[in-house]
Parts: sequence; C-alpha cells; structure tokens
Amino acid sequence: MKAEAIRILCVAACLVVPAAHAQDYPKPDQTLKIIVPFVAGGGVDNAARLLSERLRQQMGLNVIVENRAGANGSVGGRAVQLAAADGYTLLFSASTHIFAKDVMVNAPYDPEKDFVAVAKFAEAPLLLVVASQLGVTTLKSAIAATTDGKGPWSAALPAYGAASHLGTLLLAKQTGMNLQYVPYKGTQPALIDVAGGHVQLQFDSMVSLAPMARSGRVVPLAISSDKRVAALPQVPTFAEAGVPGLVYSSWYGVWAPKNTPPERVKTLNANINKAAEFLAQSGALDTLGLNASPISTEKFQSLVSSEIALGRDLLRASGFKPE
Repeated sequence: MKAEAIRILCVAACLVVPAAHAQDYPKPDQTLKIIVPFVAGGGVDNAARLLSERLRQQMGLNVIVENRAGANGSVGGRAVQLAAADGYTLLFSASTHIFAKDVMVNAPYDPEKDFVAVAKFAEAPLLLVVASQLGVTTLKSAIAATTDGKGPWSAALPAYGAASHLGTLLLAKQTGMNLQYVPYKGTQPALIDVAGGHVQLQFDSMVSLAPMARSGRVVPLAISSDKRVAALPQVPTFAEAGVPGLVYSSWYGVWAPKNTPPERVKTLNANINKAAEFLAQSGALDTLGLNASPISTEKFQSLVSSEIALGRDLLRASGFKPE
C-alpha cells in the first residue's frame, strides 16, 4: 500500500510540475515589447498600438510598442530575430514580412525558418482605384482600355512584397490587364500621383485609398472582398464587376523568435485572438477599416506557407528581380 501511495504521489507531482511551469508566463513584472518595423503613425503602427493597449489590460503586464523602421521592414524584423526567445519580444507587421527573402537580394533572415508565426490579428480588402482623368468608371471598361492594343497602363506599387504589390500582380493575371509597374516608397506618394493623373491605377488597402475615393479625387472600381463593405457601399466586389475569384486581403500578424516555447506561443495566440475579437466588437477596428481574423497558430503557420507559395509564383511569372 505504501509503495502504491508513493507511486500515485510521484505521478501527481509529474502532472503538477508542467502545469506550474506553464503558469510562470507571463510574469506581471515583465514588459512585453512589440516591435513595429515601420514608422509611427502608419496603418501597421496604429493597429499595433490598439492591440498593445488591449493586451496590457488582458494580460496584466506592461506592453510597449517600439518602432524600428528601415530596409523594407527588415530592420525591425532583425531585432526580433535576435531577441531572446522568451515570449516577451514580438514582431507586429504586415504580410510584407513573409516575403523578405523574395524581394531582397540580401535578406537578413528567413521569415519562415527564423520566426514562429504566432497569430493573425486583422485584415482588410484591397481597393482598385483609377485616375479620374481617364473617364473610366467600371472595371469592365478599365480591362478593355488596357487590352485594346494601345499600350499598358501604369500601376503604382507602394512597396515590394506588400499586399498591394502581389495583389496588383494577381489583378493582371486574373483580368489580363496590360500593366507597367511603377515603384514608390509608400502608399501616399503613389496615391498622389494617381490622383494627379501621372499613374493610371493603384490596387492597395481599402483603408488607405477610401478617403480619396470618397472625395472623388480617384475613381473606385472594385473591392477584393467576398461582399461589399459598409465604408464604400457603392463599390462592387470583383465578382459583381465580372471577375469572380479575385478575393485578396492585406493582413497584419504577430511573430516571435524561433525556439520560443510552444506553451508561450499558445498563450500569446489565445490573448491576441481574444483582443482582436474585443476590438472588433467595440468598434475600434472599424476606425482603421480592419476586420478581426483570429485563427490558431497552426492555421496561421499554414496560411503563411500558402501565401508565400502564391506570392512566389506571382513574382516569378511577372519577371520580378529582388533588389
């Protein structure tokens, strides 16, 4: 009997130790640092700050956002790659992050191998707009204008590897539009040139393009969601405009350094998903034009892999060369 009692106590102790270990994260005296690889005040930064404040309230610890911009987001990414894999330093970035190897000649890391995909936070559809000087008001007429043998239209690309870049390549593939790509350093410089008639079109995050579309300075033709959005109810989806299957989004996610303990990744995923749902229900995400998109870590990792595969195919087919 004594031997049996001792055996039971040993088994119980083995069960308790991992549970106790799992409970040591997060510690309230620690600081959770979220690195944003872009300048303050932009779309990625604004979303990160919404998330950080909610995580502070949920997790009961100090949460700070640190901006480390430069080199197409790789400066901030490198800082997280080199950080301690303890769950207290995270990268909050756009889907641009996962294409570092594909758009940079000397990328400082491998986005898949050197990071753990923790959580997908939110997403927004892309909006196709054209210069008002063209007199084009429908997607059908835009496609016709670029396939009638008169030469290509110029399409603004705010950043290589961004959803706007890959979405524009997908647009050309699925519509047959003849496009010539013009690189820019950021959405706003590109949009100003479209509004001025210097570039014919831009396919970018609805959040960034909607204000000019509502003002009439550019003409919205279609949105890459599966249904119309309340912010621009008059704009048809691509399916409604005659191009079924073109559903594509700009999204934000969270990554941690590789070798971050799985139980900590799971804790972070649960908290980020909970925060995203709360921010959606409160209307806070609406102010940024975002939709919450909480999924498990496993599904996020699968999404990253499939997005990289699609993006590489589009880049290769377009003849893109890393810079």
